[in-house]
Amino acid sequence: QVQLVESGGGLVQPGGSLRLSCAASGSNLNIRNMEWYRRAPGKQLELVALITSGGTSDYAESVKGRFTISRDNGKNTVYLQMNSLKPEDTAVYYCRMINYASEYWGQGTQAIVSS
Repeated sequence: QVQLVESGGGLVQPGGSLRLSCAASGSNLNIRNMEWYRRAPGKQLELVALITSGGTSDYAESVKGRFTISRDNGKNTVYLQMNSLKPEDTAVYYCRMINYASEYWGQGTQAIVSS
């Protein structure tokens, strides 16, 4: 069984930064894609960023140039550096990982961007 634990959310002013982390624990880990999703109030779940096991990354258009996804394979951890935050980035952020053929989700961490 794989468990994902997220951290790093909080309240920040517009233009500020947050760094989210998501660490996987368990046995027989062989994680392929690591992904970040978000659900804003009243909106559907949205894929924000992903990074493959080879380090290739991709982003939603709304966050390109502001967010950076990275991973530490030795720690089975994925990060999301969020800069130049906007009020519309307010959401609960979830990490998702693919371990072999199974997917796992974090519990979610809330980011609130407000003055």
